[in-house]
Amino acid sequence: MEPIDQPALLVAMDLLWTRFLPEIKERVKILESAAAAVAAHSLTIEEKDAANGAAHKLAGTLGTFNLTRGTVLARELELMYSGGDGPDPTLAHRLVSIAAELRALVESRKLHG
Repeated sequence: MEPIDQPALLVAMDLLWTRFLPEIKERVKILESAAAAVAAHSLTIEEKDAANGAAHKLAGTLGTFNLTRGTVLARELELMYSGGDGPDPTLAHRLVSIAAELRALVESRKLHG
């Protein structure tokens, strides 16, 4: 088995990150919007389902790019948006906080090349 070319792997991961970054940012935006809707007591089923899907996809994607904290946060949101009518409005502050932390994680990821 040949050794992994670490610099080439990092470059490849950076290219993938750059390619998927617009989708990742859009998913974070969906989560921010849903959190605001929860805070305003106006979350629709469509928004809840979109947030659940965005959180699920982010959990996997962020893990692929070694953003473990992002995966943990996205999974927490996925659980919160997976039930019936969505999260309890008393959790709005936590939802907003998690979405903001996800945005910060995504925006702070540095490229290797």
